[in-house]
Amino acid sequence: MENGAAPTAQPVIVAIDGPSGTGKSSTSKAVAAQLGLSYLDTGAQYRAITWWMVTNGIDLTDPTAIAAVAGKPEIVSGTDPLAPTITVDGYDVAGPIRTQEVTSKVSAVSAVPEVRTRITELQRSIAAGAEDGIVVEGRDIGTTVLPDADLKIFLTASPEARAARRSGELKGSDVAATRAALIQRDAADSSRKTSPLAKAGDAVEVDTTELTLAQVIECVVTLVEEKRAGK
Repeated sequence: MENGAAPTAQPVIVAIDGPSGTGKSSTSKAVAAQLGLSYLDTGAQYRAITWWMVTNGIDLTDPTAIAAVAGKPEIVSGTDPLAPTITVDGYDVAGPIRTQEVTSKVSAVSAVPEVRTRITELQRSIAAGAEDGIVVEGRDIGTTVLPDADLKIFLTASPEARAARRSGELKGSDVAATRAALIQRDAADSSRKTSPLAKAGDAVEVDTTELTLAQVIECVVTLVEEKRAGK
């Protein structure tokens, strides 16, 4: 940054939380790209460690077995919002972590305290190293991972809207089944003892049910710009 740069260029850490299907990833990537910030999809990191455990035959019904190997996989997240990457032990897992098998098991793995500790430390180090600021999206960013974030946003939407969006992403999946799966995952993530899905007390809630993606992005960009300007 050159001397005399406008104060609006201050680095800013933005935490965006909320359940699946609220537009978190699309919004976070677009906002980061528009404002020149780094981007981190924390859900991908939990999916990555889950994928590693599935691939290595770990008994995912046994929290002790999960905890014992939580530190083994090397997870590296690329933070370019236009081309985010994720590797495990040098292997590109961007595709494999989105399978139904991983999706169905990620809540169980994520609930293990040793896993959350490991991934939380990783997330904090990435955020601390983002010189120009970063948008971090997940489920416990504002409450646990980055409680001192400059701006916290909690995205919500009705279960019906979320299921319709997620079904569109999953191409041809059953909306009713998707809605049931989303509600089940929300219940699991909201009730876990370690870092549950929850809205931070100082978070700005944005209900995306009736909004287009462009409107959500515009809303969040405005909030970030206001924060940067010290409003």
